[in-house]
Amino acid sequence: MKAVQLHGYGSVDQLVYEEIPIPLAGAGEVLVKMASTSVNPIDYKIRRGDMQEIMPLQLPFIPGYDLAGQVVALGEGVTSVKLDAMVMGVTEHTYSDYIVCKAEILAPIPVGLDSSEAGAFPLVLQTGAQLIELGVAPRSGDRLLITGALGSVGRTAVHVAKQHGAHVIAGVRSSQRAEAEKLAVDEVVAVDDEKQLASLAELDAVADTVGRDVIDRLIPHIRKNGVLATVVGRPKSADGRDLQVHEVWSEPDAKRLEALAGELARGEFTIPISKRFKLAEIRQAHALAEKGGGGKIVITP
Repeated sequence: MKAVQLHGYGSVDQLVYEEIPIPLAGAGEVLVKMASTSVNPIDYKIRRGDMQEIMPLQLPFIPGYDLAGQVVALGEGVTSVKLDAMVMGVTEHTYSDYIVCKAEILAPIPVGLDSSEAGAFPLVLQTGAQLIELGVAPRSGDRLLITGALGSVGRTAVHVAKQHGAHVIAGVRSSQRAEAEKLAVDEVVAVDDEKQLASLAELDAVADTVGRDVIDRLIPHIRKNGVLATVVGRPKSADGRDLQVHEVWSEPDAKRLEALAGELARGEFTIPISKRFKLAEIRQAHALAEKGGGGKIVITP
């Protein structure tokens, strides 16, 4: 089979599309033939070496976390997944024609979601939902600002926050305001507009997908003992503040993923796909993803 392996930290040239043996499913595992995967920020951060202190790798290493495909073999004891089932999930080493993963992390691909696109969504769906449900845990009516609301994690967070009855504020750049209003949020705030920020009413919580100077400008607007939930790490500007800071790192949740994927398939919210690449074109895909500013990038065999 073909896979992409990382042979060293650095540029996209460290990603090599090459032949390796097909893995075998062990007890409790399944073998999935990949229909699609995607590029997430963590993928190129790992490749560059940004994560090596907390995630040391044994090289060569197959990157990738998103998976959609067909179950082609069952390991011993697997009963929750059927042979030939079309599934999606978050696991490791998904830049590959075949992937071995735990059966318990897989959700069925819902009707209306094509398998050639479904691999774009598992990680961002789980991350966005957990940012809200585990990080913020909003009560009905809470004023919640979501940074990067037009991103894939942000769009999911907006959808989930609305499900929980929060007063949802989309935090975006001024140039994105018109597009953000299509999200049917309660308010849109340009986080790069000092006048708008100055008039921003007190917030119960911020769900942050961006970090950097954006969150530094927003922290003073969070009420005393309010919540800052983040998927990009605790900001130094939160130190010494009377805040609850919750760092959220996505964990597999097949049931929640199944529900969210169904809502996505039914058009209850959208996550745009900006570009499609073949696995052999992974270097181009990474280079484009690092530039940022677009929708999800889908990878197919």
